[in-house]
This record gives sequence, structure tokens and C-alpha cells, in this order.
Amino acid sequence: MAGSEGNKLWGGRFVGNTDPIMEKFNASIAYDQRMWDADIRGSKAYVKALQKAGLVTPEEMQQILSGLDKVFGEWSNGEFQIKPGDEDIHTANERRLKELIGEAAGKLHTGRSRNDQVVTDMRLWLRDAITTLKGNAIELINTMVERAAVEIDILFPGYTHMQRAQPIRWSHWILSHAVALSRDVEQVEEIRRRVNVLPLGSGAIAGNPFNIDRELLRKELNFDDISINSMDATGQRDFVAEFLFWGSMCLTHLSKMAEDLILYSTKEFSFISLSDAYSTGSSLMPQKKNADSLELIRSKAGRVFGRCAGFLMTLKGLPSTYNKDLQEDKEAMFDTYDTAHAVLQVATGVMSTLKVNPKSMEAALSPDMLATDLAYYLVRKGVPFREAHSCSGKAVYQAESKNVPLNQLTVEDLHTASPLFDSDVSSVWDYTSSVEQYSAPGGTAKSSVTAQIEHMRTWLKRHKE
Repeated sequence: MAGSEGNKLWGGRFVGNTDPIMEKFNASIAYDQRMWDADIRGSKAYVKALQKAGLVTPEEMQQILSGLDKVFGEWSNGEFQIKPGDEDIHTANERRLKELIGEAAGKLHTGRSRNDQVVTDMRLWLRDAITTLKGNAIELINTMVERAAVEIDILFPGYTHMQRAQPIRWSHWILSHAVALSRDVEQVEEIRRRVNVLPLGSGAIAGNPFNIDRELLRKELNFDDISINSMDATGQRDFVAEFLFWGSMCLTHLSKMAEDLILYSTKEFSFISLSDAYSTGSSLMPQKKNADSLELIRSKAGRVFGRCAGFLMTLKGLPSTYNKDLQEDKEAMFDTYDTAHAVLQVATGVMSTLKVNPKSMEAALSPDMLATDLAYYLVRKGVPFREAHSCSGKAVYQAESKNVPLNQLTVEDLHTASPLFDSDVSSVWDYTSSVEQYSAPGGTAKSSVTAQIEHMRTWLKRHKE
């Protein structure tokens, strides 16, 4: 690494070369180079503010802007050459700018620190990343909502505690996960608002002494607000921690959905079959069709949790303002984005291609799942629910003792549980009537699931805008 000190933005204070091991340990160019576009955008805005402040001439500004356009072109075309001494994306871009335009490049960093430069780059990058992830999530939700609309007549068991609970619509299950994902979309929209705050102009810690027009910077870079405290602006990474937690919650929701689908795809359930496009086989057992797509979704949640927990551990021990520990922020942010981006796309593929087996779903329904409806039958005849619940429980016990399905008990059998049972109790033993009795929010007469679909379609339209 001999001779690389001349490229560094901080090299004047130091004599001699950095130990090669330390050089590699300190460098972040291997991963922060993916912010090259954000770094160039920030620099182009900053040189305009420098020109307005009289720190560069109009000619120098045009020279710098033209040079940055050339650097942009090299990155875009895959021609940019990283060199020894390019410890980060900022150093690399400024070094190349100087090679292209000469000494005028040295004016670009006037009043700017890598502290406010890097956090500006990160906010620009993450703002775009969030837009992409929001689009991925909305595509998945839309896929799920439309599938729910098409398959609304399919009934299957709903489970609590992994035990058969009540009959529900398959669409109700789909929408339960779509609603969870809709919260993720709303949360990431809120995070984007907090990400979209301009820190540039904060310097290293104390601010910028050159009367830089931060409102100009805000407009040029399309930020919503401007940071008000330079120490906080350069040293806090709340927006990264929020994003990592968002990724953890979003993948928690997707992991839960994947776990259900893994179970439903087993031979024991046979409720669904995954497309071959999202399955793999066994290297030993030819008959196997493994739900690897879903298992990987489940595992990726743990990966993102680790990123979030690890970064919070880094933050909790730091003093105020910028510390090099914060270099850990970018890999966590990039990896969480990459993981969530892939998982959302795979989940969309799985949900759009899996096949349902309505016969298996219907066969899994059993009369004991209507025990709650049996209690409600008595409630409608004026029996307090606690008493009705007990009577229904006695009927269940009686059916189990006689080893017959609950709906095979005679009216005389049911009279031992309550004298209010009559011949009209036969109306209870209908799965479709059971799921249809639950009204939509607001007490409308429409099917709850139909109302949910309409609600989610309206929600999608609003959040696509």
C-alpha cells in the first residue's frame, strides 16, 4: 500500500504508510461502493451550494459538474477502476474527479466532512431502497388479495394452538397475512419520511462556516426537511435501526406465512401444492418435493434479526457524534435490503403459483369444529354464553364417549346437555353457514371476507399512488 496516503482525504497529518492490515481493516470501499450514485448526486448538489456561497467560480462549478458526470458514466458502464488508497466511495470518487479535471476537484470538499457526506449518501440510497421494497410488498399484497377474491368459496380448518378451531375461508387465511403486510407498508412509509431529512451542511460536528445554502441542497436532493443539530445529524443512525427493525418485522410476518404453507404442503395436510418453480428435490429420495423456497424465507428472518440486534449492540455503547463504529451501519443496511428484496419477490412467486386442493381442505373439516356454533345456537335462545359454552362442551364429551361425530348426536342425546336443543339444531351442521354468519367490520350484512377484499383493494389503490 506504499504511496496510497496521497489519495486519502485525511493524509496530511500523518507520516509514513498505514499498515496493510490496518488499511484493509479500515476500508469500506468493498461494500459502500454501491452508494456511488448517491455520492455523486450529493456532490453535484454541494458544488452548486459552494458556487452560490462564492467558494468556487461558475467555471469551476461547471468543470466539477462535468467531471462528476464522467465519473457517473464510468460507474454506469462498469468502467470505474478502484485503486489502492480508495478506502471508501467518497475517496474513490474524489480521486477520480481530480484525475479527470485537476486541482479544481480539491475545492469540492470545502466545508464538507465525510461525516455529513456519508450519512447523506446513506439517506439518499435508503430512500430509493425503501421505494423499491414498498413496491415489492404492494405487489405481494395485490397478488394475495386477488387470489383471495378468486378462491373465496374454498373452506378449510382454521387453527389455534395448532389444533383445529373453526371452519374459515381459505381467503380469510390469505387476507390475514395480507393485512399484516399492509402494516409493514405503512410503517416503511413512515420510516421513509424520517429518512428523508437532509444532513449535508453539518460538517464533521460543529456545522459549516461558509454560509452554505442548505435550502438549496434540500431542493436539489429532494429532501423533505433539514436537520437542525449538526452533532445529532452526523452521529445518529436511528433511521438505520428503524429500517433494520422494519425488516425484522416484515420477515417475521413472511416467516409465519411460510411456516403455515410448509405445513399445508405436507402429505399429512395436502391442502396445497407448491409449483416446481419454487420447490427442490432430494439428492437421495426421488419422491421428495421440498418447500425450500418457504424454508429459506423462514431462515432469512433470522438473518435479518441478527443484523438488527448486532447493530443495536454497536450503537448502545457509543459516545455522542460520529465514531468509526458506525461503519458497521452500511453492511447491515445493505444486507437487510437485499434479503427483504429477495424474500418479497420469492413470496410473490410462491403465492401466485401454488395450487390448492379444495377436496383435502373440505375433508379436513369436522363437526366438532362447529361446537362454538352449537353454543351460539343456545345463546340465540337466551342462554348466557358461559352456560351455553358448558352445554356445548358436554355435548362434545358425549359424542367422544359414544365415538360418533358431534352432528350424529340425536336431539334426545343433546337434551342431556340442554333441554333447549330442538330439531332445528340441524341448521348448525353447515360449514358454509358457519363462516357466513360473521359480519364484516361495521356490522354490514356482507361476507366478512368480501368486505376485507374490497377494503384491501381500496387500500392498495391509495398506497400505490
